[in-house]
Amino acid sequence: MPFNNLQTPALILDRAAMQRNLEAMHSRMQRLGVALRPHLKTAKSADIARLVTQGQAGGVTVSTLAEAEYFHASGFKDILYAVGILPAKLDRVDALAKSGADIKLVSDSLDTVKAIAERSPDSALPFKILIEVDSGEGRAGVLADDPVFLEMARVINDASNMKLMGVMTHAGHSYGCETVDAIKDVAAQERERITSAAERLRENDLPCPIVSAGSTPTAVHAENLDGVTEMRPGVFVFNDLKQLAVGSCAREDLALSVLASVIGQNKHKGHLILDSGALALSKDISAHDEHPEVGYGEVCHADTLEPFEGLYVGAVSQEHGIVPVDNPDAFDRLPVGTQVRILPNHACITAAGYSHYEVLENGRITAQWDRVNGW
Repeated sequence: MPFNNLQTPALILDRAAMQRNLEAMHSRMQRLGVALRPHLKTAKSADIARLVTQGQAGGVTVSTLAEAEYFHASGFKDILYAVGILPAKLDRVDALAKSGADIKLVSDSLDTVKAIAERSPDSALPFKILIEVDSGEGRAGVLADDPVFLEMARVINDASNMKLMGVMTHAGHSYGCETVDAIKDVAAQERERITSAAERLRENDLPCPIVSAGSTPTAVHAENLDGVTEMRPGVFVFNDLKQLAVGSCAREDLALSVLASVIGQNKHKGHLILDSGALALSKDISAHDEHPEVGYGEVCHADTLEPFEGLYVGAVSQEHGIVPVDNPDAFDRLPVGTQVRILPNHACITAAGYSHYEVLENGRITAQWDRVNGW
């Protein structure tokens, strides 16, 4: 067994599965004629980022300024910080720009861009801004037909310390789809909303070089990306039970798992106890709508990743994972000390609890790849 020397819980990355995922997404984006700007909020690792960006322009997406600083220090220059900017964070952005980063920001707030426009012009370069557009999720973004959209664009374009770079959107509602056809419909809606926003800028003599969209489901299932310049999927690198549930990957595409150990057998209550609880797995149950039987994660053989039939993490506390046992034979098959692997519902959230990946290649651990965490 390749994991005998590992302390549990540990985050296991199957390099071969990940590489297949990367190659499939690269091929798909090339066929559709758009650039891939991978969202690194999932991987948070320079080693993985270098693999994801092989053969493409090298632009990346991040969700925290800590990620932006880390990836810039690791050699990545073209960075989109895809969370609405606050003026209070601009000093860190400016420091990145002064050190050579080509960092782009997003906003859906007229108040924010007005505040930036009034800021003392002491920055290294104009702040590059994309306007965030709501393509149907309703989480953030302005509507292209809202008067605020053009007002924001004009404030940015007229300011000496900002530069209008285009529009961006995220079709997060694709994760709620129950069929592939429904995802295709969301992908079409995403494309229509963001390209309409871009066209509205151009009709008003405003620049729009970047038209940025993407989620993993829409990147996997979009049939037409005409007018979109780049896509920003993230979890495709690893995939997870949620992506499997919505039809965005196959089981063999699941590249991330948590190595856990059986630390107890509570036979009178009918469950196994693992040393991997909420902090090791997360409390995400996003695959429940489609597959309630996976609980907080599916329990699998450590060496083959084949599932133990009927076994899942049914409850978690901070450091304990509880596996309900219907068949008493499971107590014999999984004595205390046995290692198992857990497939997570949401790879991004599960990985956030770890400082590094244990990289699995050809049946053995060959490397540790560090991650950046925090904000």
